[in-house]
Amino acid sequence: MTSSYSIRSLLLLLCGLISLTTQKDVPDAFRLPPSEAVDNVNPLIGNGGDSPNGSGGMIPSASPPFAMTRWVAQTSENYVSVTPYNYTVTSIHGFQATHQPAIWMGESGQVVISPGAGQVQPKFDDRGMSFTHENEVITASYYSVNLNAIEGGQILAEQSSTSRVGHLRFTFTDTRQPYVLVEATRASVLGSSDPQNLTYPHGSVFINPDAREISGSNPERQDFIIAPVSTPAKHWSGYFCARFDQPFASWGVSKNNTLFDGQTSGNGTLLSGYATFSPEVVEVSVRIGVSFISVEQARKNLDIEIPDGNLLEDTATSTRSAWAEKLELIKIKGASKDQLQTFYTAFFHTLQYPYEQSEYGQYYSGYDDDVHQGVSYTGYSNWDTYRAEWAWLILFAPERIPGMVQSMLQDYKEGGRLPMWKNIIETNIMVSLFLFYVATHADSLIAEAVLKGMSGFDLETAWEAVYSDATVPPVNDTTTVYFDRQENVDYEVRAGLTSVYEEKGWVADDIHSESASRTLDYSYDDFAVSVLAGLLNKSEEELFFQQRSLQNPFTIFNSLTGFMEARNASGAWAGPDNGWTEGDKWAYTFDVVHDTPGLIAHKGGNATFVKFLDEHFDGGHNDHTNEPSHHIPYLYSLAGAASKSQSRIRYIAESNYNASVNGLSGNEDCGQMSAWYLFSALGFYPVNPVSGSYVVGSPFFDEVEIQFPSSNATSLKIISEGAPSKPFVNSLTINGADIPSPIISHDQLLDGGRFEFIMSSRPQAWGSSTLWSKDNTDLTNEQDKSVQYYMAYRELR
Repeated sequence: MTSSYSIRSLLLLLCGLISLTTQKDVPDAFRLPPSEAVDNVNPLIGNGGDSPNGSGGMIPSASPPFAMTRWVAQTSENYVSVTPYNYTVTSIHGFQATHQPAIWMGESGQVVISPGAGQVQPKFDDRGMSFTHENEVITASYYSVNLNAIEGGQILAEQSSTSRVGHLRFTFTDTRQPYVLVEATRASVLGSSDPQNLTYPHGSVFINPDAREISGSNPERQDFIIAPVSTPAKHWSGYFCARFDQPFASWGVSKNNTLFDGQTSGNGTLLSGYATFSPEVVEVSVRIGVSFISVEQARKNLDIEIPDGNLLEDTATSTRSAWAEKLELIKIKGASKDQLQTFYTAFFHTLQYPYEQSEYGQYYSGYDDDVHQGVSYTGYSNWDTYRAEWAWLILFAPERIPGMVQSMLQDYKEGGRLPMWKNIIETNIMVSLFLFYVATHADSLIAEAVLKGMSGFDLETAWEAVYSDATVPPVNDTTTVYFDRQENVDYEVRAGLTSVYEEKGWVADDIHSESASRTLDYSYDDFAVSVLAGLLNKSEEELFFQQRSLQNPFTIFNSLTGFMEARNASGAWAGPDNGWTEGDKWAYTFDVVHDTPGLIAHKGGNATFVKFLDEHFDGGHNDHTNEPSHHIPYLYSLAGAASKSQSRIRYIAESNYNASVNGLSGNEDCGQMSAWYLFSALGFYPVNPVSGSYVVGSPFFDEVEIQFPSSNATSLKIISEGAPSKPFVNSLTINGADIPSPIISHDQLLDGGRFEFIMSSRPQAWGSSTLWSKDNTDLTNEQDKSVQYYMAYRELR
């Protein structure tokens, strides 16, 4: 299929590659250990664009998987809708330890290291140094750039990092006296609509010339205005300890952009510490430990992760090794250079969140404002990631899953609720984002983990938390609207649970925002709760939530229009455009992933459902830049039209992904955009994440070999000769056994062996027989039929 989209993608790709091919070569010392997979990571993918929705919102950080802190060159002062680095900006103002998990979330407790020469420049606008992309080296584990010093000469800045420690090296050539500024606090932007809506956090800075250290704290947390009122994290702060390898020639503190030479400590706003070095000094290295607990813990993190004597090359090698360990799990044949960069950068993106919040056996919890023992993570964007990103982590980072689940359970014990969109603490962002954790999509994550054999967390607490989410409404549920980013409210959880949902099956639009999306999301989460109940042998609860999950979606199906539609408490239809979250009636009418047969039946059977899908795509309604559309192309396969899934999937991949800085059509959203591409490239996708199965699509490459870290079996080989030019599947065999329907199980993946696709350049009949057919089915006894379809899913997994 050709269109203006494919032409646009080609132009963007060429534009991006022009800049990338003129970058400086990576020094040999930073290519160790050798790894073709890591060499194909291009951290600039998804960073282009001059608006928050004009890029993937990613940054070219040089940090290991799931790092607590990502270190990146600072071109902008970031806030909600602005990242620290953007490809369109031509000056660098420092190097930032960012904890901003996504472009639409706020920064927390960052520290900035800014080199300079001559007069110390504490103000952001004054300290920027020009550069060109031709003088950058950008990899997954090492970054460098030549900066034009303000008063003449050049500064070569290099950086790498471990999870909690940044490692930077500055080389001064023909400059005036070198210095390094350590920024503790700045003016903080609240929200995304008005950059002039500022607050001024009060931080601290301490300078110890004998130890060559500058340490301090920064309590900035931009999302505090949308945190639940019952868990304000009043004493939260980011802490840092920077240690230099050169003696200080002089030092001082900057307060409100005024320099106080010779001071060794300071508290307040717009606060920095600085050290100058002898004019004869050519090279300065600095290691910066970061903590959410204390300055002392930041110092301990520094000593543990990058002890004295370690070179920048050592740090970069360690970080590159961590990436190689993961990315080398997949080997590809039959892909172009651009496809390899797109694939391995997507893999790189999926292994960044949730990120580590604990520090060697302890962590700060903002829910009860205390330090606890255990493992903790933050940066959960579950409304996005429950769809495919979590399934990808279960496959390729299974060692992380127990800690990530246990972290959610700790949040429940300390705050009373599972997290919804956790950024240090809960933020109540987006309907489903909060939903996701309240018999919301946290329920899906936990159920999927248990279903797929993950262990190492407390199952009884998991059930208690999930059951609570599904049955206990939020405070003031009938009187609070809970619109997106609403301030001064408590946990949103299952907003609308008591208004109508429990009695009639829908969330009332005249009481709550995003009501139709909530209804469908709650229904899916109820299904996840029923799956978990079944796995834990809680048969009564399993049946209750299973029935609720299969009945409630269709309480908002308007048979007169053929679309899902919000309803008021009275039962009256609220209008086709009301009640949606980041989507519309087209996207959400397809959002019954746990009961696709039921949806097909309500649309009149397979033939009319396929026609409806055609109208969706051909009418331009599919918006792959946002998550509610991600599963939709795979629904053809569940209605006997697998070849249409295959062509739609290929088109979406080609139109929305490439190897340029503009290579993501929508926000990455903590890995979900990339997870869609990765699964689709392999040839399958988890349409219903808690089914334990995947829907087959169209593999992109001639051959892929996978070694799953959790499997002791032989590797999995996916053979699909000719796939780059042949998008259609003629047949599929698994270890020699014919697979007639477009469904494979999680166990089949982990068992390894050989998946062999016979590909074709023309549509084929394979996959036209489905596991169920509801054409011409009498819907008068829908409840009983729902149970049958649910059992079909259970048999499948």
